[in-house]
Amino acid sequence: MRFAKQKGGAGALEAHHERTKEKYASNPDIDTARSRHNFHIVQPAQSYLRETNSRIETAGCRTRKDSVRFVDTLVTASPDFFKGKKREEVQAFFQTAANFLARKIGMDNIFSAVVHMDERTPHMHLCFTPITQDGRLSAKEIIGNRAQLTRWQDEFFAHMVKSFPNIERGESASKTGRRHIPTRVFKQAVRLTRQAAQIQATLDGINPLNAGKKRDEVLALLQKFFPGMERFETQVRKYKREINQLEKENTALAKKAEAGEKASIGKQMEEAKIKSDYQNLRRFVDSLPEEIRRQAQPPQRNKGYMR
Repeated sequence: MRFAKQKGGAGALEAHHERTKEKYASNPDIDTARSRHNFHIVQPAQSYLRETNSRIETAGCRTRKDSVRFVDTLVTASPDFFKGKKREEVQAFFQTAANFLARKIGMDNIFSAVVHMDERTPHMHLCFTPITQDGRLSAKEIIGNRAQLTRWQDEFFAHMVKSFPNIERGESASKTGRRHIPTRVFKQAVRLTRQAAQIQATLDGINPLNAGKKRDEVLALLQKFFPGMERFETQVRKYKREINQLEKENTALAKKAEAGEKASIGKQMEEAKIKSDYQNLRRFVDSLPEEIRRQAQPPQRNKGYMR
């Protein structure tokens, strides 16, 4: 269970959660052919913006420009936990989780709870306004600090294990000292790798007869690639220690795979190679013709690339 505080109107987040778009280029994990299997535990009656505004106004909450207006709560488990489970069993898992959150934060604060079955692992996005019992908008009071977040996780596990005794509590970040790397960082790596492959294929297809046209195509693709690459590098620097640790763990995972545990650790290995994905992307950028790179890339700051 993870909390993400939201301060804006959340149009993009709502489009993702409620699957209002036909294509999701920014998220390659979504299989829209399976989106019909998604389901709601709490169906929003109106847009997220109107839902949050309505609750805040009804409670008479004071707000600031930087107020957290709602919290996006992600609930999931390992792929192995869901393997072989029937739809009603998956529904029971997320309903149990939603019941826990409703008890902790108040059912009236929850305006959407949707379960995505169209990505690699079933997961629920439960959104709520952090309104206290005495009518204040305070995510800080409801969610709390690092110590309180650990208690949240302990209580959540204690609640869930009663109905699902085969689940295990993950290691607390307060003990490991590691921050959670957001899923978007792994998805950025996948997206940029696909873009790099497309750019390289276009470069490889240049010949004397199509040089001008292909060059323009490459420049257009690179102008979309470089901003994303810059954002990705910012995240890589931010989570450098965690990513380096994942890379070390990959060696142990590879040994387990050789021992016949491939099915259970495949996703872990895929996530643990984020550092090599980053290094491959850097090599791709460095291999680009200097003139093309200079035309397509914005002025670069000294970034201190990860090695």
